[in-house]
Amino acid sequence: MTLNLVSFFYTVIGDGMTVYVDGVLFLNLAFDFLLLLTTAVVLKRNVKIFNILLGAFIGSFSTLVLFLNITSLQLFIIKVYLSILMVLFTFYYKDFKYFIVNLGTFYLVSILLGGFLYFLNIEFSYKHNGLAFYHDTPSVNLIFLLIISPIILYIYIRQCKYLERKIKNYYKVTLIVGKQKFLLNGYLDTGNTLSYKGNMVILTNLPNTFRRKKVLVPYVVINGSGVIECVKAKVIVDKLGEYDVWLGFSENINISGINVLLNGKMEGKI
Repeated sequence: MTLNLVSFFYTVIGDGMTVYVDGVLFLNLAFDFLLLLTTAVVLKRNVKIFNILLGAFIGSFSTLVLFLNITSLQLFIIKVYLSILMVLFTFYYKDFKYFIVNLGTFYLVSILLGGFLYFLNIEFSYKHNGLAFYHDTPSVNLIFLLIISPIILYIYIRQCKYLERKIKNYYKVTLIVGKQKFLLNGYLDTGNTLSYKGNMVILTNLPNTFRRKKVLVPYVVINGSGVIECVKAKVIVDKLGEYDVWLGFSENINISGINVLLNGKMEGKI
């Protein structure tokens, strides 16, 4: 088990309690399997279940260090060493960058789960008077934590996939209108494929105060049709290129932090 969760086990087990090593090893194995599986899903690694089980089996031995009379530094080194072995036996070694990404993501997932479980234990097992905390009830049942952990990690995976879908369409944009230049945040709107006189149309929520010749560009959407006021502009989209465009004005850009809706044709897939 990784750095956070080993310490968490020690906190939950507590002093003076009967500890069954085989039970703790099994719980550790289950948690490590969940952590490695989540890492594989988040990074879209094509690994076999056997490799994940092997990595989890190696990590489960980290629980045994709780019963050794060693210093904190030695404990830390052992846990780091075991976590590296877990990642190597699960994902193999292809190159240094591949290894670091795997290891870093594994640590992040471990910290996320360990921190959340520690929070639950503190929330339900401790009371406080001002800033003074004291133990009032038994620690949260480990079996309950094992049941809730997949839910926590599932929510994390869903959130990662949602952010991946959203962020991949975000671009840094330099908008040039006449002699004015704006550094903005753009979103590639694949539903916008509107063109006018050979140039693509993009939309912005900037105020329509440019003293340039304006044209009315017709458009048709599912809910109807109309015209939008546009001016000629140039846009430089990070990693996509530079384009001469018609810049339309709209107050209905409801994507948080976005100033420009880019044209779907800029991606080159439409």
